[in-house]
Amino acid sequence: MRIRNVVKVMNFHSLLRVDSARRNAEKYFEYEKEITDFADNILNNRNLILDKKILKLNKEDKPLNVYIGNDLGFCGNFNTNVNDLAKADSDIDKIIIGKKIINEKNNVILSMTKDEYPSKIGEIEDILYDAILNAKYSEINIIYNHYYNISKIELRKKKILPIENIKEEESQEKKHHLEDFAIEGDINSILRNIIVLYLSYEIKIATENSFASENIMRQTITKESLKKLDEIEEENLRNERKETNNKNFKKVLENFTNLNFKDE
Repeated sequence: MRIRNVVKVMNFHSLLRVDSARRNAEKYFEYEKEITDFADNILNNRNLILDKKILKLNKEDKPLNVYIGNDLGFCGNFNTNVNDLAKADSDIDKIIIGKKIINEKNNVILSMTKDEYPSKIGEIEDILYDAILNAKYSEINIIYNHYYNISKIELRKKKILPIENIKEEESQEKKHHLEDFAIEGDINSILRNIIVLYLSYEIKIATENSFASENIMRQTITKESLKKLDEIEEENLRNERKETNNKNFKKVLENFTNLNFKDE
């Protein structure tokens, strides 16, 4: 009974969170598209690439990965797949968000719980700025459980830098890749700050999306657990009734036998 009460509380908390978390994640779908398009406009612009030679990554260096898990229990394999990738990526620098992601201090440059994440955004942005300033990494990726809809949640590894050029047949030769810019001030400093803001916002979007996935999975698992507990209770009740009936039948049979014996 105590287990049932605990699961009911977890299920209730998930129900309170799941709808708002889902709506929040869906709100960011369009934002994610727009901010990626914005960064693509800068990073893949032919004039900036050819004339300014800015924001070059070190293709020979290792990646930087951001792993996003959760802080709560009762989420099934929510963290398992993220943990498996984090373990396999032994030679990659890591930022970990979520206390249930295993932190073995192996190339982990920053670790935090999800609750701590808002207060750690400045530290994350410092790492990103240094990475761009000194061309430290070949790429930057986010690994998290992505919410697509209420029935589809999948582990996703998203490359947020470099932003790969969209194929011509998909973009119809994006005109803004050919646009020129009139720039005042230090172009490198301006663009570094813009790109850090873009990267930080991508991590924010992924964290919000992961929170929706976490609550949906938690609500689903606790609902299934409550159903299973109901089935177990029903089975136990049937067994108790069967045992009681057997005892009553045995008692009646004994009384009948004793009665017949006395008559003889």
